[in-house]
Order: sequence, then C-alpha cells, then structure tokens
Amino acid sequence: MTLLPLLLYLVAGVVYTVFFVRRDSRAGRLATASLAAAALIHTFVIGMRTVEVGHLPLVGTASAISAFVWMLAVAYLYTEVTTDERALGVFIAPLLVALQTISTVSGTVSEPAAILDSPLLAAHVVSLLFAYAAFALACVVGITYVLLFRELKSKQLGFFAARLPSLHVIDVMNGRAVGIGWLFLTAGLAVGVAWALRLQPDTSDPRVLAMSFSDPKIFVVLLSWAIYSFELYARRAIGWSGRRAAWLSALGFSIVLVNLVPVGYFLTESHNF
Repeated sequence: MTLLPLLLYLVAGVVYTVFFVRRDSRAGRLATASLAAAALIHTFVIGMRTVEVGHLPLVGTASAISAFVWMLAVAYLYTEVTTDERALGVFIAPLLVALQTISTVSGTVSEPAAILDSPLLAAHVVSLLFAYAAFALACVVGITYVLLFRELKSKQLGFFAARLPSLHVIDVMNGRAVGIGWLFLTAGLAVGVAWALRLQPDTSDPRVLAMSFSDPKIFVVLLSWAIYSFELYARRAIGWSGRRAAWLSALGFSIVLVNLVPVGYFLTESHNF
C-alpha cells in the first residue's frame, strides 16, 4: 500500500510531461486527476499510519519527507485549481517522485520518544513542512521564470513561451510563495525554540541537549531563513525581482533539500528521533 502513492506520482509525472509537450487538454485533465488520486491515496496512507502508531507520522526523516511530499502535492493542486495553469506540473512531479522514493525506500514507522509527545512539536514540524512546500513551489516557479526569460531574450519564441504564463505572472507567484513560506518558517522556528526551552532544563536526553546553533540541522534551517528574509527584503527595498528573485528562490530551496535529506539522515545530532 505504501508503494501506491509513489506509483501514482510517477504516473502523474508522465502525464504532465505529455501535456506539457503536446498541450493536449485531455492530457492536462488526466494529469490533474492522476495527481489528485496520488494525493488522495497518500492521505489514506498517512491516515493508516496515524491510526497504527497513535500519532501523526512526523517523527523521523523518512516520515517528515513523506509528509512534505503530501503537502507539496496538495499545495500545487490548490495552485493549479485557483490559477487554471497546469504547466508547472511537469516540474513539480519529478520532485514528488524523487522525494517519495527516498521516503518509501527508507521509511519505517516507530513509536516516538516520550519527549516528543507535545502539541508544540507537532505545530513546529507542520509549520516547517508547509514552509518547505511553499519554497518548493517558489523554486519551481523561479526555474520556469529563468527558462522563459532566456527564450524571450533570444527572440526565438517557441517552446516555453507557448506553454508558460507571462514573466509578470510567474514573478508574482514566486513572491507570494516565498512570502507565505517565510511566515510559516518563522512561526515554526519560534515554536521550536519554545518547545526546546521547555524541555532542556528537565531532560537528560542527549538529542535535546544537542539542540544548539552548532547542530547542522539547526544551523542550515537558520541559514535558509536568512536567505529567504534577504530575498523578501531585496524584493521590496532594492527591487530585486524577476531573475534575481528566481535565483534566490532556487538557492534557498537547494539548502532546504540539503537540510531535509542528507543533513536529516546523516549529520544531525538533535533531530534524529
């Protein structure tokens, strides 16, 4: 059952590719339906795991990645429905497939440590994952901006110009996604600090005691916050929109991915529950 969401995300990716290349409306509707089916089955799997272990499956890197994939799929579907624009699906789907593959291959469901039984922790994790989903959308939108800009600059309109929204629309989408992501990232960090401060005086758990700026997981997420804060400041105060904002979005999400996968699996001492 856990393989089914991955297979459906893969099917959605193939159909989105067909739609992007051929611009066939039927393929577009099928792509949306495939992704919606994948998200629905993924919801069912997460629900089954919740019933199995008695809590939301957010503990452990594999579970967090799976939850992130689900949030990104739902966020993209919402964006697609509200904008009636399916072209970005061909860029979103490979990310969903890659991350869900990592989660499926390495995923295990286990009982959480007693110290993790806190609504503050749940709010911390959910806020960060929602922020990461928004940043993923911003990254994809930024990539499409660069691709379209280069085509327009070459004055050889064709493949991307016929398939993507205008540069202005893409830039606005990027700014909104980064703004929403930054709000949730800031809230998630604040809640995480509150949770850690409540725990540290009364626990001897080495993972909690390791929660400091020197831990790679915490350092990298703060670096991500700094980059996105600068992007928002630069957009409003310096006028860094368009390509510069697109590249900053790509840089920021690259750091998020590093934090989510290699750091989460191999380098952190405080977030390896």
